[in-house]
Amino acid sequence: MAAPEETEGEERNTAAVAFVLRLARALHSYGYSAQRLEDILSATSDRLGLRGYQFFSTPTSIMASFGSLALQRTHMLRIEPGEVNLSKLAALEQVSYDVARGHVPPDEGSVAIERIVQASSPYGSTVTALAYGAVSGAACQFLGGGMNEIAVATTLGLGLGILALFARDHPRLGGVFEPTSAFLVSIGAVGLARIAGPVSVLIATLSGLIVLIPGLTLTTAMTELATRHLASGTARLSSAFITFLGIAFGVALGNRLGGVAFGVPAPAEPIPLPPWATLAALIVAPLCFTVILRAAPRDTLWIIAAGAIGVVGGRIGAALLGVELGTFTGALAVALASGGFERWRHRPAAVVLVPGLLLLVPGSVGFRSLSSLLERKALAGIETGFSMLITAVALVAGLLIAGVILPEPRLHGDERRPGAV
Repeated sequence: MAAPEETEGEERNTAAVAFVLRLARALHSYGYSAQRLEDILSATSDRLGLRGYQFFSTPTSIMASFGSLALQRTHMLRIEPGEVNLSKLAALEQVSYDVARGHVPPDEGSVAIERIVQASSPYGSTVTALAYGAVSGAACQFLGGGMNEIAVATTLGLGLGILALFARDHPRLGGVFEPTSAFLVSIGAVGLARIAGPVSVLIATLSGLIVLIPGLTLTTAMTELATRHLASGTARLSSAFITFLGIAFGVALGNRLGGVAFGVPAPAEPIPLPPWATLAALIVAPLCFTVILRAAPRDTLWIIAAGAIGVVGGRIGAALLGVELGTFTGALAVALASGGFERWRHRPAAVVLVPGLLLLVPGSVGFRSLSSLLERKALAGIETGFSMLITAVALVAGLLIAGVILPEPRLHGDERRPGAV
């Protein structure tokens, strides 16, 4: 018969393993990269006294092993990639730290994880749809659009937001959401260009689809490859490429059918807007990303500040290093600001890092590259694609160097301030 102490130890280990597995599934579902996920799971397992732990993450699965090599037990979790949810990520990280420091037992931590997963979004459907429209209008300003383009892009973004909410309740549409959305947005852009007067269809279409462009996925993939998470990085890179292809196909088909249905719109040059429009877009875009990424309302001002820091840093870098390499300074500035936010506010750096990076990621450049290739402009497509890769590498370099300068305290054993929230 096993001693009571051994039985209690086994029960504690079982509860701890169950907690780590539930934490892994939840964090993965809400957008953690392989590097960050494996780091936090390892740190949590170490604090809980688990031994021989190993983790292997891909975009669709997690393998977790515990115990000595001869007696090791391996768990396999098959996970469907989900949408980024910053408020839930922050809550999940807080639970992991509370359990790891012994403030909450692992079994209670597991219950807390399930409660967080089941929680509803802090924003309603109407606010979310409006955020899609407003962020498309703000992105249009960043891409050089005038008032006509902004009006069309905002209308297209609002329609995309409504379609996205509809797709959440209809999984079959979710499987072809990107190409279907690209088709509808592009054909809508052609039709509205005929109604609203001279409009740059390319800028309006790209702005309307800005939320779908997988620039963040591409950046995460490059980061994983740079940190030797080769399986996850390669899979994520392939996913980004397929998404780009689906969007480009939908746009090409929509443009062609839109031209047949409404007539080919005349080429138009956007009318530049005054400087205050850039400032307004710099506030509106992060505010909308706060809603779309479902960050907690209390983090709104910090997200706006991070977006402004990234854009200003990127423009300063572009003036000094060129457009592509200028992204390096923007990413470095956002990452350092996010690290400072984590140390000061005791909240995960990802809360402000992800929205800040969305204003820098090279997704629009990749879309332009594929569009050029589909139009048989091979040289322009290759040049633009190379520019996208250089921009992505510069962005990743900024993130990695910031991680060396200001490492995340919660993964390196630094204790939080007593009583911090």
